[in-house]
Amino acid sequence: MRTIATPRTDRHARAAWRSTPRRWLALLLFLTALVPPAAPAQPALGPFKSERATFRVVQIAAGLEHPWSLAFLPDGRMLVTERPGRLRMIGRDGRLEAAAVEGVPRVAAVGQGGLLDVVLHPRFAENALVYLALSGVSEPDGSGTGTDIVRGQLVATPTGHRLQDVQTIFRTQPRSTRGFHFGGRLVFDRQGMLHLTLGDRGEMPRAQRMDDHAGSVIRLHDDGRVPADNPFVNTPGARPEKFTLGNRNIQGAAMHPLTGELWTHEHGPQGGDEINVIRSGRNYGWPVITFGVNYGLGTRIGEGTARPGMEQPLHVWTPSIAPSGMAFYSGVAFPGWKGNLLIGALRGRALHRLELNGEKVVREERLLADAIGRIRDVRAGPDGLVYLLTDERAGQLLRLEPAGGR
Repeated sequence: MRTIATPRTDRHARAAWRSTPRRWLALLLFLTALVPPAAPAQPALGPFKSERATFRVVQIAAGLEHPWSLAFLPDGRMLVTERPGRLRMIGRDGRLEAAAVEGVPRVAAVGQGGLLDVVLHPRFAENALVYLALSGVSEPDGSGTGTDIVRGQLVATPTGHRLQDVQTIFRTQPRSTRGFHFGGRLVFDRQGMLHLTLGDRGEMPRAQRMDDHAGSVIRLHDDGRVPADNPFVNTPGARPEKFTLGNRNIQGAAMHPLTGELWTHEHGPQGGDEINVIRSGRNYGWPVITFGVNYGLGTRIGEGTARPGMEQPLHVWTPSIAPSGMAFYSGVAFPGWKGNLLIGALRGRALHRLELNGEKVVREERLLADAIGRIRDVRAGPDGLVYLLTDERAGQLLRLEPAGGR
């Protein structure tokens, strides 16, 4: 039976029709205000010609404050650290999530310190664990800061993401009041061991002390326990977490895709930046031997450039390029770069491409000189492309893409 509205019902219907758009419009405007507008597409830079590739530089995200490190999530999203203390999520479409990831501990963003590296647990798809290297806040007794490792589970929230069940699994000891040489790179090896690189905190003798974490590479289980086969576990007075000693300030580290060994680079003083292969119990010489000299004076540091029982670097830069970030390239997008080592430069404001023959650098090419700024991190993405972070107040996440030609 057809229902015919009475005059009263019809008046209510007309009133509802008139008011509903207003309610929906108000709701729509409110929701729209919560969503940041998409950043306008930026034109690609380039093309740039490498000896073995032609590429362009595409901006993925902007407005990052001194970004330090990048990690790729399995679903194509990315995590980026900002040195002042924020962990940011970037979507697959390049959109920067408006709110920083919650739950990140407060950091001491002083000098070169702050929120540094970010890496995922090798079984992140199962446990959602994220690891951060950061300069922990000053101690109540005034003894200063140190580079610490924290981990937490990444979970979604109604407004974004947060880390839950956050734990500090390693604390550098002793602490320091100086604002230099925090190191801060994190790398998992094939056995699931976690490595942290540490600087000497600007106090040179600390790098040769066995009872001091500074100036070394630290090796841990994924929960912070000390591996039984660490080289100094049974050495009286030594810090059992130490894997090496004699390192000045390592800000680039990556596992070799064929050998599984950890390669690093570290800052020299005035000159003498180095590439090293990190091996258990080895002494890398600082400050007893170095290819650098005293700032402003040009005078020799230590005993010279070599001493028995101390490692020689694979490659040295003099003058310094201030290296930061490091990745082996094994993708297919740039076949001419296969097996190359890619290293960012802060002082040199460039990307260095190194061709290798085993553990020997046989050719070096300087790319993007002064084109994009200080390069803080370099990553080879799961898509076979190369990603860079620029260390600026308005830093960027950039991607290198093939642009045709050789």
